[in-house]
Amino acid sequence: MKKTMLIAVVPALVLLTAGPAWAIRLKEMATFEGVRPNQIIGYGLVVGLNGTGDKDKTYAANQSLANMLQHMGVTVDARSLKLKNVAAVIVTADLPPFIKPGSRLDVLVSSMGDATSLQGGTLVASPLKSPADGKIYAVAQGPLSVGGFAVDGNAGSVQKNHPTVGRIVQGATVEREVPIRWQGKEVMTMKLGQPDFTTAARVAEAINARLPGAAARPMDAANIQFNVPLNYRENLAVMVAELENIDVEPDMIGKIIIDERTGTVVVGENVKISTVAVAHGNLSVQIREGLNVSQPGPFSEGETVAAPETDINVEEGSDQLLLIERSTTIHDVVKALNAIGVSPRDLIMIFQAIKAAGALHGELEII
Repeated sequence: MKKTMLIAVVPALVLLTAGPAWAIRLKEMATFEGVRPNQIIGYGLVVGLNGTGDKDKTYAANQSLANMLQHMGVTVDARSLKLKNVAAVIVTADLPPFIKPGSRLDVLVSSMGDATSLQGGTLVASPLKSPADGKIYAVAQGPLSVGGFAVDGNAGSVQKNHPTVGRIVQGATVEREVPIRWQGKEVMTMKLGQPDFTTAARVAEAINARLPGAAARPMDAANIQFNVPLNYRENLAVMVAELENIDVEPDMIGKIIIDERTGTVVVGENVKISTVAVAHGNLSVQIREGLNVSQPGPFSEGETVAAPETDINVEEGSDQLLLIERSTTIHDVVKALNAIGVSPRDLIMIFQAIKAAGALHGELEII
């Protein structure tokens, strides 16, 4: 069955059509309950900046540097420190499931003070903890890759990208594994990324066809529960690998997505339009302001007078009433709406009017 998607970003609607076989793997549609990444967060210092660090009033950087030096056997007064090359930062990362101690993670480093740039800086060893239990799961350290810069001068400044946020590729070492009860499960649950009752029923049917005796059943629009066969209970990885590669055709609701800020219109395949007549005329108003300068005659001892002058021109379109027949496919919708010859921003108003008239059969969502 062919699936289609409509995207309008130019004056004429453009139809994007997928390939003949649109079934996708369960790996792209669903995840298994309990198998998910975990967020970890930490606080640290970035050193080695070229005068772009936190100012003296940012007490967090001063106190943190004083504490770090004290652990190294150097006692200093935090209030006496004058920092320009140090910045206090927040370090975040995602801890994937099943990752083992010694593995490496990418980390994101974001300035939390008034530093102007983290370019050229190095993150000092920073423990990363889980907000759930407060335990340390990784330690991050290394040089930052900012991908931008900021240069200030007396008469102006130049900035590219966002220089107060950097990334360290493979910059954290995992110290602790997140415990996941995996082997020996008798019942498992698969969760759909896009909840839909029809898709859930199709997934359950596909699982039963691949694993006889699994007794897969949709619990709701997002969760499919199934029994783990006896021969897989101590080797769930093999079973999951088989399930991930099952092809299932997902269903989707008839929906139109409208972004008024950019003038983008996306129309789903299942959208239908009943017979309706549409007339769309553009109203154009042009206002030009100018000055009419009157010069006095020679030797008249008069004064030059500048009088404001306004020119207003109003034009209204003369489009005729267009009949849009009842559409049964997305191709009919595209053909009918392209015949009107309006821009996407005008199309937004037309869709809203058709919906208000009760002729648009689908969900209209404005983002």
